[in-house]
Amino acid sequence: MPEDYLDSTEAFDWRHYLGLIRRRAWYFLLPLFAGWLIVWVVSWLLPSVYRSGTLILVEQPSVPQQFVVPNVAGDLQQRLQTISQQILSRTRLLRIIDNLNLYPEERKRLVHSDDLVELMQKDIEIELVSNKQNELTSFNIYYSSKTPSTAQRVTSELSNLFISENLEARQQQSQNTTEFLASRLEEARKTLSQQEEKVREFKDKHLGELPGQLQSNLQILVGMQAQRQTEEDNLNRAKQQNVYLESLVSQYRTIQKSTKTGQDTPVGRPDQELDKLRAQLADLSSHYTARHPDVRKVKEQIAEIERIKHQNEADPASKAPDSQVDSSSNSPKTYGDVRDISPLLELQSQLKANQIEIANRQRSIQDLQAKIGEYQARLNQAPVREQEFSELNRGYDQSRADYDSLLKKKNDSELATSLELRQQGEHFQVVDPPGLPVKPYSPNRLKLSAIGLVVGIILGATLTAGKELMDDRIYSDKEFQKLAPVTVVAEIPKIVIPEEERTQLWKDRLLWATAGFVVVSILAGSALSYLRG
Repeated sequence: MPEDYLDSTEAFDWRHYLGLIRRRAWYFLLPLFAGWLIVWVVSWLLPSVYRSGTLILVEQPSVPQQFVVPNVAGDLQQRLQTISQQILSRTRLLRIIDNLNLYPEERKRLVHSDDLVELMQKDIEIELVSNKQNELTSFNIYYSSKTPSTAQRVTSELSNLFISENLEARQQQSQNTTEFLASRLEEARKTLSQQEEKVREFKDKHLGELPGQLQSNLQILVGMQAQRQTEEDNLNRAKQQNVYLESLVSQYRTIQKSTKTGQDTPVGRPDQELDKLRAQLADLSSHYTARHPDVRKVKEQIAEIERIKHQNEADPASKAPDSQVDSSSNSPKTYGDVRDISPLLELQSQLKANQIEIANRQRSIQDLQAKIGEYQARLNQAPVREQEFSELNRGYDQSRADYDSLLKKKNDSELATSLELRQQGEHFQVVDPPGLPVKPYSPNRLKLSAIGLVVGIILGATLTAGKELMDDRIYSDKEFQKLAPVTVVAEIPKIVIPEEERTQLWKDRLLWATAGFVVVSILAGSALSYLRG
């Protein structure tokens, strides 16, 4: 074997340690038991604190969000912190302390109520429970007290406060949201009414110039232009009729004069003569050239008649007074005269009616021209009015969209508020009601018992080692060789008399009995701490 291994085996001498234990057993056993016993007794002298807890589940709304969208904003964890601050406020805790008569001894010692509030806040613990998605699903409420019943009652009161406060907070927030939307909806309604009034005033002020009336204005303008053209055609025909009637009157007077003077004057209607001559000219033109004498003669006759007709048309009014004068100057005196002038009177009546028709046609054309100008002005103003109306209508559309959006939000908020008032929204539900604690939460007497055991072991080991180091006696040959580097030749055995054997036997029995008592005491004390501590 290697020398290192031999040195290591020789370094550990179990006989030496066994002898040490036998010599110093009392120095280790008694401090061990004393250290454990002191800590164990102190653990039972400390006041017991009982803790009661309850698990509150965050229940989701009974109606799916796709049908009723909640109007309570904010994160659940943030809202829970707000509720916790409200419940753990000074006013609430003092009310709970007075109602449940908490901390009777402390109330005698402490002068300020803030000390009681601080003391109760330390006894309350709130533990949040989240799922894998880091979403708050539930939370625990704990309260510690010196008596189990008090811990249970206070925990139950706190859980009820959390549930009621959450319901009140959600209902109040939901109602506030609905009221806010209602007020905003009323403001939007007033704004929409103002926009509608502006649109109505604009339509009344620019009636007929609105963009929607552009097509109708264009159709009316086209219709008026066609009507004006018709009136102008009718006016031209009336003027032609006037020329014709004046020609007849003139010819009739010529006939009368020629009859009286015995002259022959060709009589005929100019228009009819023109029609006949033109028809004749057309017939001749189809057979002869323009240089043919007959064609040239007919053209000269047509030009002469048209010249006379244009001359009569250029000054038709100068003949009417003459006719009236002539008619007045040549007033009939006999039956024959009346018979002779009757056709002339009829022609003059037709001529007067024709002149009235011409005046009416001219006035109608002037009115139509004014209306056409008005509608043309409307069409010219159409782009400006369209831009103004678009800007005005844009504000109206925006106000209308805001009103419709707020109206929908308000209706949805009212549904959500109704859901909250019926307590069918998100709410807290007690899963595990507060139980009556059987064992105290603190101090942990089993843990203190283990600590006492460790303290006893450290104390006994320290005392044993100190006693061994202070002892100058030699108990083995190795210790002697360390003092005197000589070889031990022989060893004198220990001579024990019977009386010493009996004394040693009694000491050994007492030691084992004491050791058994210590072990049993420690085990019994630890079991008691576990079962009732």
